[in-house]
Amino acid sequence: MARSGALPRVELVAGVDCSERADRVRAAIVVVRLEDLEVVATATAERVLKFPYVPGLLAFREVPAIEDAWRKLEVRPDVLLVDGHGIAHPRRIGVASHVGVVLDVPSIGCGKSVLVGAHEELALTRGSRAPLFHDHECVGVALRTRDGVKPIYVSVGHRIDLERAIELVLACAPRFRVPEPIRRADRLAGEWPTSTRTPVRRSRSTGSAGRS
Repeated sequence: MARSGALPRVELVAGVDCSERADRVRAAIVVVRLEDLEVVATATAERVLKFPYVPGLLAFREVPAIEDAWRKLEVRPDVLLVDGHGIAHPRRIGVASHVGVVLDVPSIGCGKSVLVGAHEELALTRGSRAPLFHDHECVGVALRTRDGVKPIYVSVGHRIDLERAIELVLACAPRFRVPEPIRRADRLAGEWPTSTRTPVRRSRSTGSAGRS
């Protein structure tokens, strides 16, 4: 089960994202320095999809490829930003929590849209937030990372508390709505080899409510 807690000093942050093409999934991990968001390491991996698409069970399709990419990384990040949800999930363990538990690394869910729950309106300025409630429980926040743009949805993944998660997401999103490590991982995940260039389904970049 996903756990929360205090996170010590963070120097390296990794973005985790996947894309799907035909019957394959491609995972990408991009590690950046928190102080300047410069890339220090990347890794990718591809696998044949063996688990059917089931809403809310995305992790069973993607985590095996993410594990493969993780094993290729030459450095180990202090925390993972995962394009998907953590405990803001019907079962309180979305793909961000699943990845954190499997890799035993602190993780944060960064969803582009709401999977479960609702929140009140939040101010238009960067850094504004509103609690995300589901079944009378706060499962995350809607967080404005840029003035006047749609919020993203931040939730605890594993071994981190919500306030620290918010702080890190904002630090990693100085210019764009989506945190820089995830933006870079999204781009890398979509760079399929020529031999597999068939119609693509960007499983993480669509921003659909099914991202879990």
